[in-house]
Parts: sequence; C-alpha cells; structure tokens
Amino acid sequence: MTHDSIHQENVTCSFRRALAALCLALIALLAACGGTDGPRTTPPADGRLRVVTTLFPLYDFARSIAGERAQVSMLLPPGMEPHSFEPRPDDMLRINSAGLFVYTNPVMEPWAARIIQGVDPNRVRVINAGQGAGYRTVTPDGDADGHEHGHQHAGALDPHIWLDLDNAQLMVDNILSGFTAADPVNAAYYRGNASALKSRLADLDRRYRGGLASCERREFLHGGHYAFGYLARRYNLAYRSLSGVSSESEPSAARMAAMVRHIRESGAQYLFAEELLSPRLTETLAAEAGVRVLRLHGGHNLALDDFRAGVTFISLMDRNLVNLQKGLACRPK
Repeated sequence: MTHDSIHQENVTCSFRRALAALCLALIALLAACGGTDGPRTTPPADGRLRVVTTLFPLYDFARSIAGERAQVSMLLPPGMEPHSFEPRPDDMLRINSAGLFVYTNPVMEPWAARIIQGVDPNRVRVINAGQGAGYRTVTPDGDADGHEHGHQHAGALDPHIWLDLDNAQLMVDNILSGFTAADPVNAAYYRGNASALKSRLADLDRRYRGGLASCERREFLHGGHYAFGYLARRYNLAYRSLSGVSSESEPSAARMAAMVRHIRESGAQYLFAEELLSPRLTETLAAEAGVRVLRLHGGHNLALDDFRAGVTFISLMDRNLVNLQKGLACRPK
C-alpha cells in the first residue's frame, strides 16, 4: 500500500467518523426536542422494560437480573473488538427508545458521554455500572503503577474493572438500582435475581482463589493489550502484556524484543493470546521464544457462535481458570 493510499484511507476514515458524529448530534437533537409529555419509554409490545447495554459483561449481568420481565440487548455487535467501536445513528435511536441504558465507565466507552448528552432523562435512565469501583492506573506501555483512584479520575485508568470480582458484584448492584428505579413493580423479582447472580460470582471467586493458590509460576505473560491487571492483582499474580491499555496501541520493535527476552529468561512455557484479536503476533512471539500459546478471554465481547450459544460471563471465566492453571503449572487442591 502506497503512502498516498494510506493517507487517503486515513482521510476517508476521519470523514466517516465526523459524519457519524454529526448524525449522532442531529439524532440527539431530535430526541431532545421530543418533549417530556409522552410516556417514559416506548416499551416492547409485551410491555416489558427495555434495557440497552454496551459491553458483554453488562449485557450478561443485566439479562440475569431481568429474567423474563425485561428485554435486554447489547449495543456492541458480537465479534467486534470494543476499543475500536463507534456508535452509529441507529444505536442512538435504540437507546432513546429504551427505558434503561447501561455503560461500563467513561474510560472504557469515551463515546458514551456524547450519547448521554442526547438522551432525554425523563425517558431513559442512564447507569454508569462502574460507579464507585476501585480503579487502577497504568503507564502508557501497560505497566501498573500500583495506585488506585475513584472513578472520577481520568487519564491512564485501566477500564477493565469487571475482571476484579468485587467490582463485578458492585456492577451488579449498580445495574440493579437502574432496574428497580425504572420498573419498581418488579423490584423484588429483580433483587432476587441479582442476589442469585452475586452468589454465583462469589462462588467463581472462591474457585479462582483455590485454583490459583498452588501454582509453580506466579506470573502470566500476555501477547495482547493490558486487560488482565485486575485479575492478576486479585489473585496475587504478576502480569506482563505486550501492549498498553488500548487494543489499538502498536508495540514497538524494542518492546517486542524485550518481551521475547523476558519470556526466555522467565522460564515460561506458555504465552497467552487474546480473544477477538488475531493471534498472529502472539504466535510469532511464542515461536521466537520457543513457547506455546493459550487463550484468555477478557470478557469484553463474544464471538458470534458463543453469543448464539448463550455463553455467560461466568462460563468464560471458568475457561480462563482452566488455561491459567495449565499455563502456570498449578497443582490441584
């Protein structure tokens, strides 16, 4: 590809993003001009609360809370990597026809701020599922600095909060608050479902603590972006990734060479690859370092086949546990 063609492609992408932003603004203006005299939301034909979520963990938590009494959908198309997602005009229409919109946090979905500005608060309740979570900061190249901050801080915050299962349970509570406020008639039903979900998350946490307690290795190496810092901290593991927090960040040749050296010096037998991203780079590093590749799932989104099969966040995390135990040479309890 020539320099001119690359430049033309970049200009085209910029134009498309600008056009999409303009369309979103126009739709937001139309939605805001709709007045507040109408019903709170346009319900499905069966009268259930309609809920729109952004990423898969929120979708899975929300559908567990909803049971049969609310309709939950996910904004992110199955199979799409979320860090590069940009909402389309019809996404704005979906949100404005819902009773509840749930997003992860302003760091994970910076575009959510634009959407929220165009949402009529008299029709749609907006829930920041990460409200009150403990956030970690990372350096631009994906190394943790060891500090924690409240959600109001911005910059190098790690947005992957659902991989700390205390944060995951907090997110369930935040989502539940939206359900009970938007549909108080079914509040007791939603509370019961949320309590059952939190119990399953607590059981998952116990499986992780037991399953990772007796491992020969305490560091896992990852050939993708910095997504598993919360998980590593929770279970007292060291973690090193090839790239920074954004999956779109490109590792330098020096960073790649340093990763290969570290793999060799550490004595690791496995390098972990990431779901929804091409494993080509990870496989190249693994071949250079003489190790094998295992998959880890960050939970951001599902492949289409998994989505259609009804795979859950907890089942994804159980898959991760199996591969972590193999990669870290963990002894059974």
